[in-house]
Amino acid sequence: MVGFIKGVKMEFFGEGRVKVLMPGKDSNSGALEKVLILDFGGQYTHLIARRCREVGVFSEIVPFNLSPEELVNYGNVKALILSGGPRSVYEEGAPHPNKRLLESGLPIFGICYGHQLIGEQFGGKVLRGSKAEYGRVSINIIGESALFASLPKRIDAWMSHGDAVLEPPEGFKVTAVSESNIIAAMENAEKRIYSVQFHVEVKHTPLGRDVLRNFLRGVAGCRLDWRPTDVIDRMVKEVADTVKEDEKVVCGVSGGVDSMTTAAIIQRAIGDRLHVIFIDHGLLRKGERELVLESLKRLQIRNIHFIDASEEFLAALSGVRDPEEKRRIIGRLFIEVFERAAAEIEDVKYLAQGTIYPDRVESGATGVLTSLIKSHHNVAGLPEKLGLKLIEPLRDLYKDEVREVAKALGLPSSVINRHPFPGPGLAVRVDGEVTEEKLRICREANAIVEEEFRRAGFYDSVWQAFAVVLDSKWVGVKGDARSVGFVVIIRAVTSEDGMTADWYPIPSDLVDRVSRRITNEVEGVVMVAYAVTSKPPATIELC
Repeated sequence: MVGFIKGVKMEFFGEGRVKVLMPGKDSNSGALEKVLILDFGGQYTHLIARRCREVGVFSEIVPFNLSPEELVNYGNVKALILSGGPRSVYEEGAPHPNKRLLESGLPIFGICYGHQLIGEQFGGKVLRGSKAEYGRVSINIIGESALFASLPKRIDAWMSHGDAVLEPPEGFKVTAVSESNIIAAMENAEKRIYSVQFHVEVKHTPLGRDVLRNFLRGVAGCRLDWRPTDVIDRMVKEVADTVKEDEKVVCGVSGGVDSMTTAAIIQRAIGDRLHVIFIDHGLLRKGERELVLESLKRLQIRNIHFIDASEEFLAALSGVRDPEEKRRIIGRLFIEVFERAAAEIEDVKYLAQGTIYPDRVESGATGVLTSLIKSHHNVAGLPEKLGLKLIEPLRDLYKDEVREVAKALGLPSSVINRHPFPGPGLAVRVDGEVTEEKLRICREANAIVEEEFRRAGFYDSVWQAFAVVLDSKWVGVKGDARSVGFVVIIRAVTSEDGMTADWYPIPSDLVDRVSRRITNEVEGVVMVAYAVTSKPPATIELC
């Protein structure tokens, strides 16, 4: 993806604007079933959306204060899910949903904070519980419920709460309690309102997906037949219908699966009216330039505009140490170079970007409570002077879903299976100032890490595996002489979508091989270490 061309949030229509190309937004197709997740700021909100999709229902995360009038814009909504959140429902200023939405007649499922909201909004009693519950807790099912159909009477669940529903609202019955005798689930089956105190969306609740499936199928009546590849024809048709026959589209590519899949979709829709711009900013991985150009040719994309701007970028980054400032410089300069290239192409009206769903989540574009984590994602405002309207066909898909679409479109496995790479490139894997020496070390060390992970059979088992170069030095000994060199950190994590990640415990012999190869083959390195911190609290990349 081109993560640092800034995009426009365009969830409206108007003169000179183009509708956002999103699966399920086609008003002529009411068949696509979807569930909306009201976001109250919970750390697991994105996982709820993933689990819904995994069981076969398309889902979207929306602001917690969505109104009934806004609801109609989302098409065939089958149910609402209220997410978790960090606040107490009785606190002043705590986020509350629109009460009319809760009384709309749609099936509702509250999770954690959402559970407490249902208790509070319908007249129950919600206060600080006599005992907080964190981590794995046993749940006892004490009543018949569609939510727990075909499940054992005792299940393990993941809890993370201090507040609790102490008394259920009138008309609600308790269907499960925790080992501390706290209300773990309640429902008003007549109104089709269900809620659980525990997190069904996390893997630490082993039967959580079954509970969610029971709600979606047994309560909401969803077909559970949605698959990521279902959106291909719709995306292609929307692009073809949007771009007129005398108009062209430019698409910036980096070689990642997001931008390449976007280009493939646009190519399928409008053919040679697609112009691909590939900018080498000097921050690419080893061999990446050649891989991108060859992959574009394999996709039969004819209009390829390649620009080598590496010297320009390195000059602009000279002396800059602050990570966010580096990102801003790269983003600004990339736009300038991109503008110059796009200006040379006649009749260009649209910019296609490989924005995917986690980009919008981390850039704060999915809800008013979403924190901005990274500034380089492509959803924060395309400069008006570029004068192009925006097309983002992948903006509602997660990375693994994009890979399924890419495979169906015939993209090469070298693109589909390659580890994600940040838009600012190796600049975010270099601590402090970006210099040619550090880039050389980082590029060579990254190549060794990827090669050894592939050789050991671990490359496809991890989300990312790479090397970073610290600004600090370490004293070493080489050839019986004192040597001072850089420290390289090896990072390998597992993840579903990059929103959270666990460090990967690779075998010690693999760590040893990687360390010995880097210190022996990469001049200027005397120390290699392995990162063993998850996200959160650390991000995946260095900065």
